[in-house]
Amino acid sequence: MGLYLRPATLEVALDALHARALTIVAGGTDFYPARVGKPLTDDVLDIRGIEGLRGIRERATDFRIGATTTWTDIVDGALPPLFDGLKLAAREIGGVQIQNAGTICGNICNASPAADGVPALLALDAAVELCSAAGMEIVPLAEFVLGNRRTRRQPHQLVTAVIVPKPTGRTAGHFLKLGARRYLVISIVMAAATIEVDASGGIVQARVAVGACSPVARRLPALEAALRGAKADGTLGSVATAAHLDVLAPIDDVRGNAEYRVDAALVVVRRLLDELGSRL
Repeated sequence: MGLYLRPATLEVALDALHARALTIVAGGTDFYPARVGKPLTDDVLDIRGIEGLRGIRERATDFRIGATTTWTDIVDGALPPLFDGLKLAAREIGGVQIQNAGTICGNICNASPAADGVPALLALDAAVELCSAAGMEIVPLAEFVLGNRRTRRQPHQLVTAVIVPKPTGRTAGHFLKLGARRYLVISIVMAAATIEVDASGGIVQARVAVGACSPVARRLPALEAALRGAKADGTLGSVATAAHLDVLAPIDDVRGNAEYRVDAALVVVRRLLDELGSRL
């Protein structure tokens, strides 16, 4: 077995990362299943014992979600309707045991194209807080996840939080997932959106993201532009067209071919917007 470190403070963890290459583990829900039946030779940095990395904190202009915050913490958190999409995504990530252990930043850093949390976080305009012994930087989530299992985190850096800006007006979020069955399944297509409306129900700002249809989850900027100024109601999905999904690049795999994914994505996005529009 390799080295195992479980520091109690962020400073000790960052010093350890500065000194040597370490595999960072939080919930371990991807790390351990990938090593079943194999000797554990990784040098591990277990960050679960670091004080201050778990929990959701509301600040003046944003919400800070600590790196070791679990999906159950998000489901149970007293959060505004802005986070409804993220809460729904949290309920789709494995079973309750996985939700109790798996962490929001582990889901991001694992960088699976089918990571359920990423579209919901993109729709929240989330950013990633990266810390090292040299300091801290904030990176938009859209720039952090680079591809399948690839992020811009450097070996000496630790993801310490996700930052979600506060909207200025009435805002709600939603999430829909298509899989081969209802629960405990990898997504074929998933979509998330947040919509901000003015006093008359007109859309001021919209963010829509689709996952499992590209190497990384993608926002749909053309659709977002088309939604601005529209009335938020139960027919909102009619705004979405196939052309709005041109930024996607689905592949053929055992869960569905590319053509099916494109068709399914449009249906999922339209249903998502209809349901979200009817709540605003």
